[in-house]
Amino acid sequence: MIADRRVLILLDNAATVSQVRPLLPGGGDSLVVVTSRSRLAGLSVRDGAQRITLGTLPEPEAVALLRAVTRGYRPEDDGDKLAELARLCARLPLALRIAAERAASHPHMRLDDLISDLRDESALWDALSTGIDDEAEAIRSVFTWSYRALPTHSARLFRLLGLHPGAAFSLPAAAALGEATPSRTRQLLDDLVGAHLLEQTAPDRFQFHDLLRAYATDLAQAEESSDQRQAARRRVLSWYLHTADAAQTWLYPSEDHLPLPGPLPDVTPLVFTDYNAAVDWSEREQGNFLPAVRDAARNGMDETAWQLATILWFARPASSSERDWLELGRIGLEAATRREDQRAQTRLLINTGIAHRALNNFSEGLDALERAVTLARSSQSRFDEAQALNLMGLIHLRQRELDLADAHFGQAMSVFRDLGNGQRAATALSNIASTRLSAGRLPEAASVIDEALAAHRALANRGGEGNLLRIAAALRLEEGDTDAARRSIDEALDIALALRDHTREGFWLLTLGDIQRTAAQHGDALTSYQRSVMLHRRLGDRSREALAWRGTGQTYAAMDRHDEATTFHRQAAAVHRDLGDMWQLALELDHLASAVHPEDPETARGHWIEALTHLTPYTDPRATSIRSRIEALLTRAAG
Repeated sequence: MIADRRVLILLDNAATVSQVRPLLPGGGDSLVVVTSRSRLAGLSVRDGAQRITLGTLPEPEAVALLRAVTRGYRPEDDGDKLAELARLCARLPLALRIAAERAASHPHMRLDDLISDLRDESALWDALSTGIDDEAEAIRSVFTWSYRALPTHSARLFRLLGLHPGAAFSLPAAAALGEATPSRTRQLLDDLVGAHLLEQTAPDRFQFHDLLRAYATDLAQAEESSDQRQAARRRVLSWYLHTADAAQTWLYPSEDHLPLPGPLPDVTPLVFTDYNAAVDWSEREQGNFLPAVRDAARNGMDETAWQLATILWFARPASSSERDWLELGRIGLEAATRREDQRAQTRLLINTGIAHRALNNFSEGLDALERAVTLARSSQSRFDEAQALNLMGLIHLRQRELDLADAHFGQAMSVFRDLGNGQRAATALSNIASTRLSAGRLPEAASVIDEALAAHRALANRGGEGNLLRIAAALRLEEGDTDAARRSIDEALDIALALRDHTREGFWLLTLGDIQRTAAQHGDALTSYQRSVMLHRRLGDRSREALAWRGTGQTYAAMDRHDEATTFHRQAAAVHRDLGDMWQLALELDHLASAVHPEDPETARGHWIEALTHLTPYTDPRATSIRSRIEALLTRAAG
């Protein structure tokens, strides 16, 4: 987006190099400014960054900051005394803000008295400090000075908030931690915001500065007993567990809920009035999901850890990548294994398999699902066994092992029907339709599409309905009915947008781009492929990102812009080769050969010959048709 522009990009408060690198422009004349308390040496070594070390504020600016915050709240203070206050704050902006807020909230207290209080606090910390980091000791003195001025209940909430899994939190989560009503908690939070110990970022949402969070955590360790700390953790994790369970009701209404004990006393989970409210909560809280699961496991709450990991699979935002969940799943699986809970292990292995499939980690996905099948059979859970078999079929489909895929889908569908689970049976039937379409068996695909679509609609399964509409659109396009194809894909994408599901939207946009390209709507097709690239890159699906590049190359070829077509096909071929996907590589080489043929027939011939070698293992009708076409092209070229 910015390769040809001059843009100033500010990345504020970066914690690691890995946070920065994906946001660096690939070229052009843009400038990136990164602020951090870490040195981020890797950016200097590998990326050519110029490091600028910032000192503390100069004394005049530190005094100016104090005056700016206190202006209008107290009489004009003496400049020398403000300079002394600034020195005690080590001229650090955060400490200066806290000190200024304290002075502003006590307009009738002499500045000499405030300075004396802070000097006494500093003397205490000087006596206890090692002298290694004067700035750290100075800012801790300011924190303590401000903390000790808090009312008792506000101070306790501040300590307990240091036990929250993440730096950002909501009013209801704070209420659970503090064993207080939301209205009382709001008053206490207002005290903390007024003292500049917390920042309010939105209505009913707050966050810590990371230094203050560390300070609050230290206070909790020092001033709360082990039992009190554990009880607070249990309350907030109970709130997350039951609120996530409520979100699942809207986000995945067809999925069975885990049987859970009721919320702990003084814990009031949220309830949601509609789908969007549940998604909003999930998107806001996503950054706390992994810390919450990790916190449960670290503090001996294995049952809570695996339950959270399981429910958060169904309560995470539809716009998130499966990669975001994998670490949660690993921690949850370890916790379930420690508890020797086979059903919990099976559930988590199944979700791990889904995540790996989405990320093209097919070997890891099959390994997890095979373990799930073994556990399901040992515990005689036919539903879990069928679910794992269906997912194994999806991996075989992505690897173009079509006979294996069809067999797994058939086994899964048979079990689901025996169990009376109509939705799962319809999902397996949809996968059978997709497998037959991929094989080029169009009449066999068409014969099951209508049945599966009717089943999903009867069950109000919007996601399943959209997937069938996407399959139907691809089928109609191959049959030459672009109008019917466009109606189906538009309906599918409306569903994806309503669900705020970037995975579905990105994948289904590929079919929209194909339809637009076939209809010679080249600009619209390029737009569809470009958004698909962006979404798949964000989701970490390199295979489907490369498919969007393929569509882009085909569109440029249709516009007789063969150089650009060649660039995109080469880019896509490199990804498929890197992923070891020989089927997609063969298709890409075929498109690449067509793009370079007008200018370089000999190079094109080499691409077609290589494509034939990769097509050899495949015997389905579509593969046979492509192989015959390429052989005919090579024969004509030789003649």
